[in-house]
Amino acid sequence: MRAFVFPGQGAQSIGMGKALALAYPASKAVFDEVDDALGQNLSKLIWDGDIDTLTLTENAQPALMATSIAALYALKAEGVALETASFVAGHSLGEYSALAAAGAISIANTARLLRIRGIAMQQAVPVGVGAMAAILGLDFKTVTAVAEVASQGEVCQAANDNDPGQVVVSGHQGAVERALVLAKEAGAKRAVLLPVSAPFHCKLMEPAAVRMKVALEEVEIAIPVLPLISNVKATAVNDPSTIRSLLVKQVTGSVRWRESIIFLAAEGVTEIWEIGAGKALAGMIRRIDRSLTCQTIGSPEDIGRAIIA
Repeated sequence: MRAFVFPGQGAQSIGMGKALALAYPASKAVFDEVDDALGQNLSKLIWDGDIDTLTLTENAQPALMATSIAALYALKAEGVALETASFVAGHSLGEYSALAAAGAISIANTARLLRIRGIAMQQAVPVGVGAMAAILGLDFKTVTAVAEVASQGEVCQAANDNDPGQVVVSGHQGAVERALVLAKEAGAKRAVLLPVSAPFHCKLMEPAAVRMKVALEEVEIAIPVLPLISNVKATAVNDPSTIRSLLVKQVTGSVRWRESIIFLAAEGVTEIWEIGAGKALAGMIRRIDRSLTCQTIGSPEDIGRAIIA
């Protein structure tokens, strides 16, 4: 049994998806649709722009979604249908890519939602007020306790439970810096600040959650062709009203990626394909459950290898 998963922010790179667009008209059409939906030549930025501009949250989010769906459509062109998988999932913004892949939200609406999401998340907290940090070598329970002690009246939360030895904390900068010290004292192998522009997936993102609630209410969400593994619940969902509610909660809630992969394995999934830019999710998945086989699908060469296999 197979699952398709979709990457989140941090996977972006200049040139991603360009080879797909050149090789597959269906992939090029995805980038064209996103450009039209945003009223911006985003594909030119993705392929020929500068990385700092692409990394801006409002650009990176729709750009990564476009690359993922372009890769999925290239697979379809080679005869690998979505229905060859049994579930879809995505890491943070990748959840939107998963929903677009499964036909729950149109590509154009997904691009517009991610543009709104990116702007709202960036504007929710003034630059310099918040921070995020990766803590390696401690489990989620331990990092949650560290974050609670570090908060001291400020916000500090375990934001991403990525794999058994990688947890990301998010919140006020001072609290996150205190968490780094406490994590090292608790035995963390590494504890480092991340180069991000805002403290995602914590209570400081509440203004962004309010904006997303309004935006999502204006968009049609259909029953996905495949069940979605929700970041917030780490279980399968397919009811549109539930999906809408969880997408709002996801803005301030933890990304329960480790538990999501454990859920997939328990459901009988043995093979996971990471669709889009980068290989970060495949690395996490291998650390969560080494019995799962992973493939990354981000280029025509990747698609060729997947078909042969």
